[in-house]
Amino acid sequence: MTEKLEMTITNEQGRIDKVLSERLSSYSRSQIQQWVKDGEVLVNGQKVKANYKVQSNDHFTVHIPEDKPLEAKACDIPIEIVYQDQDVAVVNKPQGMVVHPSQGHPNHTLVNALLFHLDHLSGINGVIRPGIVHRIDKDTSGLLMIAKNDRSHASLAQQLQEKTILREYTALVHGNIKHQKGTITAPIGRSNTNRKMQAVVDNGKFAVTHFSVIERFSDFTLIKLQLETGRTHQIRVHMKYIGYPIAGDPVYGPKKTLASNGQFLHAGTLGFTHPTSGEQLTFEAPLPENFKKTLANLRQPIDF
Repeated sequence: MTEKLEMTITNEQGRIDKVLSERLSSYSRSQIQQWVKDGEVLVNGQKVKANYKVQSNDHFTVHIPEDKPLEAKACDIPIEIVYQDQDVAVVNKPQGMVVHPSQGHPNHTLVNALLFHLDHLSGINGVIRPGIVHRIDKDTSGLLMIAKNDRSHASLAQQLQEKTILREYTALVHGNIKHQKGTITAPIGRSNTNRKMQAVVDNGKFAVTHFSVIERFSDFTLIKLQLETGRTHQIRVHMKYIGYPIAGDPVYGPKKTLASNGQFLHAGTLGFTHPTSGEQLTFEAPLPENFKKTLANLRQPIDF
């Protein structure tokens, strides 16, 4: 059944999709844009476009469509399978790919590709997240371990809980970090000011990130990070918290940044104990081409 909401604008300014996404924090901006396009949002009784600039005392009528049941279908989407056997697989997710279906991204996800390319996937996380043991953000590239059966899934999940999984990232951050290495221990939870973001908050979940400097540039620093915990947006939030936000990050970084399709953050090293053999496996994935090209440009001498 469609839900109907009525609201009147008081002090908010900007595009209608931005204002509504702040008012209706449970829904993504892309969802709200689709509602406007479909005529589900009326302003003073009239349909508008997504770029409509709200005005004081505008009255909104929003019809929130009923969520369609999600399902994951196999789709022939190219993915890089770094390793696989009868129990586990390791894939190198490209930047821009969502890990599993959601209301905002119902298809063309990593799960859709896995269903096509792999013969089996664990069912512990249900039909929408088969085989998915852990995630990385849409605009973060790099390695993910995939469980091909429930027994393997349980073993890998236990290793995550016990913090024995090796997860190392490479990131390019704004600013010049003076210390060679450091550890950030700060609790992470939903932001008190923007419910769609994470932040360091007093009542957040325990989170630890270790980092070390690889290379320094005039206005940027290339660093290696190792996760001890795995909170949502942990690296992005922690680096912003200490004053060195990740370059290209559209949510936690500055607006004036390096050109990219998302944050310069790559999950380059992944290590875990094989659920059956007990062998310690470690995998590495090189930086994406756009990341390498950006570093090459930063290394170029400045002409005067």
